Amino acid sequence: MPERPLLTVVIACLINIAGDLLLVAGFHMGAAGAATATVLAQAVSVIISMAMICRRTLPFAFQRGDIHFDRQLIGKELKLGIPVGLQEFLVGASFLVIQTVVNSFGVTASAGVGVAEKVCVFIMLVPSAYMQSMSAFVAQNMGAGNPKRADRALLCGVSTAFCVGLIMCVLTFFHGDLMAALFSSDAVVIAAAHSYLKAYAIDCLLTSFLFCFIGYFNGREKTLFVMLQGLIGAFGVRIPIVWLVSASRVPHCFRSALAPRPPAWCR
Repeated sequence: MPERPLLTVVIACLINIAGDLLLVAGFHMGAAGAATATVLAQAVSVIISMAMICRRTLPFAFQRGDIHFDRQLIGKELKLGIPVGLQEFLVGASFLVIQTVVNSFGVTASAGVGVAEKVCVFIMLVPSAYMQSMSAFVAQNMGAGNPKRADRALLCGVSTAFCVGLIMCVLTFFHGDLMAALFSSDAVVIAAAHSYLKAYAIDCLLTSFLFCFIGYFNGREKTLFVMLQGLIGAFGVRIPIVWLVSASRVPHCFRSALAPRPPAWCR
């Protein structure tokens, strides 16, 4: 069988989508159906991966005795992995705090941010892919003793990611209402989402640099530094600014200017 490492990923995605349509849309199982489809897709992916490994000759020796607890190796993995996991957890918690503040603005603002975040998930797919691929590529080249190639990868990654980020910035800033309309038909909610996306458009440019640097430093085992900068950005900048500009602290004369207006095409 030819080497096709992404085949299992494609199959898992197809099973997940088909499972969602069958269990959620067909049998109306709701969240339980979505969870079942996800677990089933991952299980099938593991089975197919094991079958592919068993049917081909590996380029290295591998026996059952090789599977054991190596205290030194596990300790190194935890040293690298705990900062990354902690960063993801605390940054996610910071967004929950922000959502709590936004909920105090009213139903319209809360719904608008909810719709905008759905759009942001798709926007962040490309930077996230760059971050993960950069981390793997840099780690491989550092392990092979070729740090110059890792540095060149960072330069190429930032330049190409910036081109994509510029396109997404323009689309998000000028046509964010059309993107939000994919998730809501309420004109006021669309306007609120668009106002959020206009500010987020700047982030499309910044993340093209930030995510590539995060992947680069993770690949060079600088995960503690990545965790610290992420926590400083979340709890030193993001949450304080949201708190300062919350509705209870914005002067009344500015509230009418901040109130979203429905786009002309849906008035």
